[in-house]
Parts: sequence; C-alpha cells; structure tokens
Amino acid sequence: MLCRRDGPFCHDDPECRRLRQKWLNSHFPPVGSNRRRLLVCGGLTCGAAGSFSLPEIFQEAIKKAGLEEQVTVTLVGCLGLCEEGPLALVMPEGILYCRLKPEDVPAVVEEHLKGGKPVERLLFRDEAGKVYPLLSEIPFYRKQQRVVLERCGYINPEDIAEYIAAGGYRALTSVLFSLSPEEVIEEIKKSGLRGRGGAGFPTGKKWEAARRVPSSKRYVICNADEGDPGAFMDRALLEGDPHAVIEGMIICGYAIGSDEGYVYVRAEYPLAVKRLRIAIEQAYAAGLLGENILGSGFTFHLHINEGAGAFVCGESTALMASIEGNRGIPRIKVPRSTEKGLFGKPTVLNNVETFANVPLIILRGSQWFANIGTKGSKGTKIFALSGKVKHTGLVEVPMGTTLKELIFDIGGGIKGGKRFKALQIGGPSGGCIPEDMLDLPIDYESLTGAGAMMGSGSVVVMDEDNCMVNTARFFLSFTERESCGKCTPCREGTKQMLNILERITRGEGSPSDLSLLEFLGQVVKATSFCGLGTSAPNPVLTTLRFFRSEYLQHVMEKRCAAGECVALRRFVILVDKCIGCGACAYVCPVKAIKGEKKKPHHIDEKVCVKCGRCFEICRFQAVKRL
Repeated sequence: MLCRRDGPFCHDDPECRRLRQKWLNSHFPPVGSNRRRLLVCGGLTCGAAGSFSLPEIFQEAIKKAGLEEQVTVTLVGCLGLCEEGPLALVMPEGILYCRLKPEDVPAVVEEHLKGGKPVERLLFRDEAGKVYPLLSEIPFYRKQQRVVLERCGYINPEDIAEYIAAGGYRALTSVLFSLSPEEVIEEIKKSGLRGRGGAGFPTGKKWEAARRVPSSKRYVICNADEGDPGAFMDRALLEGDPHAVIEGMIICGYAIGSDEGYVYVRAEYPLAVKRLRIAIEQAYAAGLLGENILGSGFTFHLHINEGAGAFVCGESTALMASIEGNRGIPRIKVPRSTEKGLFGKPTVLNNVETFANVPLIILRGSQWFANIGTKGSKGTKIFALSGKVKHTGLVEVPMGTTLKELIFDIGGGIKGGKRFKALQIGGPSGGCIPEDMLDLPIDYESLTGAGAMMGSGSVVVMDEDNCMVNTARFFLSFTERESCGKCTPCREGTKQMLNILERITRGEGSPSDLSLLEFLGQVVKATSFCGLGTSAPNPVLTTLRFFRSEYLQHVMEKRCAAGECVALRRFVILVDKCIGCGACAYVCPVKAIKGEKKKPHHIDEKVCVKCGRCFEICRFQAVKRL
C-alpha cells in the first residue's frame, strides 16, 4: 500500500495523516512559523543565468549565520518570471527576490533571514519604480490561475516525497481502489479536457476509443517533443513537476488497459531528461510503477525515448515510427492511432500538459475543471511568453482570457514604449494576430477562426520594428527546413513559397507574387500529408491577410519600413542634426561614412553594407533609416 510509517506517504489512516502533516510542517512551514524555506528557481532559464550555484552559496551563508535549524534551501522548478531571473522565493512569507547574484546572498541572509527585513533593492519593481515584495502582488502573477503549475517552483522535482506531501499520487490511489476504468474515462470526458498539444481533440473520447479496440496490448505515449521556436512549457513542467506527468500517464494506462508507456522527449532537453529519469526511478522504488502497483493488481512500466530533434517527430505517427526505430515520417491516419498505433497496437498519445491535468481532474472532480474556461475550451492553458514584451516567462491562464490581457496585463506591455504590432501564437505553424484582434479570447475555435491555432502554446510578441514579411519568411524557413520530404505539396510547395518570400525581401518581388503566394499556401494547406504541411502556410497566409500593406510596400516601393530587410534598407545623415562627433564613422565596418570633425558627415551609399550600426550608435537621431 501507499501508506507507510517510515516516510511521508499518506492514505486514509489517521496516523498516516498525522505523520504527513508533521512532514508538511517541517518542509512547508506555515505562516507565522519561525522556520523558512528558501526556494531557488532551478528552471533552465534561471540556471543559465547562474541559479544552479546559488543553493550551495546560500547554505554556506546560512551555516555561517547559525540559521541551519531555521532555514532550508531547495532548488525547485521554474517560478515563471524568466525575465527577472535568477529568482528566489522565501516561504512562508512569499517574498520574491529577482536578478540574484552570488554577491547578493550575504545581504539576503543577514538582512532578511536573520534580521527580518527584506532586501528592497532585490525585490521586483515596475517601470514606475513601485516595489512589489510579495510574489502574489506582482501583476505578472496576480492575473494568472496556476492550476497545472501550482506545484512547479514550490517543490523539489528530484524528491518524490515532496510531490506526495503536496498531494501527489492521491489521484492514482483513488483510481486504483475506488474507480473502474470506465468511470475514469467518463470523468475525463465530463471534464471537457482537450489535448493541449495542438488540435485540441477531446481527451476522454480518445481514451475511450483506444479501450474499445479488442487487443491484448495497448500503449500510452507522452509527446514531449517540443520543437516550436519560443516554446518551453513542456520543458518547464518536466523540469519542475515530472511526477504529475507520470501520475497522469499511469492513470491513463489504467483507464485504457495498458501496461506500458513511453515519454518521447527531445535530447536537447538534458535537464528535463535527467529529472524525468530520477522521477521514474523513484516511482519504481516507491511501488508506484512496475508490477502490481500498490498491491492493486495493476501493472505499468514507463520508458524514456530521446528524440534527435526532428520537428516532424512532434507529429503523432512520425513520433511512433521513431520509437519503433524507423525514420520519423508520418503515415496516413486511417486506421487511427487509437486503433493501430505503436507497434500496430491501440495507442493513446497526449502531450505533457494534458497528462499533468489528469490527476487534478480526478482529485477535484470533472465539474471543478469544467467550471474553468469557456463552453468549448475548458480548464487553463500554459503559454511561453517571449519576444518584445516586458515580462517574458511561463504563464497559465483560464481559457477565454483575451490576448490583450495576456500581453498587457500579465506581460506588462511592449518593451521600450514601442507600439504593439502583432503576435505569433501556436509556433511556426501558427498565425500572426494583429493589434485590432487583441480582444480575441484564447480558445480553440476563436484562434482557428483567425487563421491561427492554439498549438502547444508559444506566444512571440512583435513590435513596430518587426517586418511582417520577414517574420513570415523566418517561420516558413523553419518549416521548409524541417519538412520530412515525404509528400510533394509540403516538400516543394514550402520551398517555392520561401523562394518567393526571399525574393520579396531582397526587393525583387512583383505584385503578382502576392496572389501566387496565396494560391500556393492554399494548395499546401489543402493537400499536404500531415499537420506540419497543412499548417506550414499559416504565417504567410495570416500576414497576407492582416498586413498586406507591408507586402505591397516591399514589392511596389521596394521599401521595408521596419528596416529588417537588409536589402531594402537605406540610411542618410541629417545635416541639421549631425554635430560631427564621429561616432558613426568609428563603428562603420566598411568606412562608408566621411566628414570632418565637428562638421556634418555623409554616407557613401555605394560602399555602405546597410548594417545599421550608425543608426544604432547615434545619440542625436541624426541618422535616419528610410
């Protein structure tokens, strides 16, 4: 049984509840307690900024201050506000420290942990200078509803005891000892949970379809092959709360009658793979994976399959081909994977976020989940917010939240006071949404109607300095390069569309290219073999739809107002503003700028390589980009 007297495991026995509470109080001190936990963000973004070394430095300083009995230091998962990392959270007060460096550690220990006064210079502050000591008060967090991410950043992802103490694996015990497989599937169906990896297919229906197929063997697969540029939701979940995904997969296995599962994760996520391996080993050791789980008679084994990084392997059938040891290319989806999937057996494939929702639905009920979100899109959605927004990071909001709320209320608006132009949602196969559609609610149907898609949840924000033609070229170059080449429309169509876009950005396009782009995009969308091909034209088609004036400017005026298309750039020095300081001439790599000291300079356009260094360096706005 899960109930043990020698550890922080809990079932229904009063003594177990008492032991669990004692363990909780020691690891998660209540408000008013003289004990504290210092939670250092161990997400990859904060880690790259130096957070991985902070726990040891903190522990040394705490020992020196004689606070070992009062303060414990824990490396946790992503706390979300990546822009301000490295982050550290002091509990139970909820004080968040930002941009921590090793030299800041003594001040935090002496002034706050020992002296009781937070270090103000290390607290979050907005552009107006207002200081927010508490994490819960920071606008970035205040408007979120962290459901799937509720443990991420608060528990040690490499310690199964902390996950269990925070309620982990209670859903599994409830399922194994209280619910039949059919009842589990019905609960998931009633919740309205839809797949969080792209198309949004109803999860319960998928599970039901797999269970109905007569077979002695079935498989469960977690798609963690997160290949979208700008996406890091799945990585953050696996790094910060891997047991939630494992528990969801075991429950799925029980529901569909499967005894074996695979997590397909890209090898470029070494930290996620490491923590997932540790979590699986600990689950086996605790009797939560393997033969006869918790004495229930149910068996489930879990494996990790590391992908080589091919974007097409995010497509379900290509992913399964890769696990089988074959080349990762899609196959026709009749029969469906729920009928004939991995190794020819019925298979359920969901992504990381979908599986992480499952234990919560079982514990809190389908009605609780269904009450969050909109009529057709239930629950919350995690987004990776990046680009020209002030507060980048990991965000979780209820379905139905508007794009404006996501970008301006949570993200803080556009950096540098620039004007918002567009956002790309759903990865390279998503669409570009303009400013006049910011009131669009985030749900599957609304985004699809706008020519975009929910996708896995990456959101890239662009400002007035981004060229939408070049943006379409960038995303299409990715999907064209990642095409597996199996079908002609995707292989050849995306190549021809990319050639046209490159021609336009070089100033060699013609008005007829725009109608040709639209025609090719519709053909590729309608006739490609898999989802990668059918969605690849989305960035081009949506930018043509919403930003056609920029395309016309490129082909008619041979001009790029944003200045991103190098071939269409032109720089001139304004005589009435130039003071002859020579800064532009000094940084010019080809010595194209001439002029005497303290007299107006000029640019030799025959020599100029249009790099833009003069435009960037001038403090007097004397260099104008045409």
